[in-house]
Amino acid sequence: MRVYLIRHGRTRGNLSKRYIGRTDEPLCSQGFSDCLRAGTFTEIDRVYVSPMLRTRQTAVLMFPSAELKTVDDLREMDFGEFEGKNADEMESDAKYRAWTDGMCRGPCPGGEDLSGFTDRVNDAFCEIVESALRDLQKRIVIVAHGGTIMSIMSSFAVPERDYYDWSCGNCRCWRSELTFIPESRTLLLCDYSYLSELSF
Repeated sequence: MRVYLIRHGRTRGNLSKRYIGRTDEPLCSQGFSDCLRAGTFTEIDRVYVSPMLRTRQTAVLMFPSAELKTVDDLREMDFGEFEGKNADEMESDAKYRAWTDGMCRGPCPGGEDLSGFTDRVNDAFCEIVESALRDLQKRIVIVAHGGTIMSIMSSFAVPERDYYDWSCGNCRCWRSELTFIPESRTLLLCDYSYLSELSF
């Protein structure tokens, strides 16, 4: 089974490098252009998306024939007090400096930490895989968020790489081959590649 993890098109928050997690921003004009440039793929009949508007808009534009299956726990990380702000605006915020000094792995005040966020996303991904295996699907297409994609790839891809090594541009994709080991119920994402141009 082949797995495609696609990041949504750009939003206004992305353009100004803001932390956009729980904020339900739509695509901006550049985001719509991102999606149109990426292409339209009518052969895809099912796409898993987070509930956020930006992922659903991206999926509709790129996969107009697909059934969209919303999975709540594919949401981006909740950045708590940092939500909607960028690094320049928080350069003198002691809480923000402490978080970045810890490689952004600790808890965001009022939000999530990286470990809890990754656990949430990974549970959702495993449920998607189980459903796809039951339905004998040959591929899984997920349209989600940068952090969501980094969580999945850092947890399941082999050879392993650090969370931040799996950064994904808007309307870009990590493609990999899924290996499922029934005895240990282990999922592995192998033979991965980063796609700046989508193909199926």
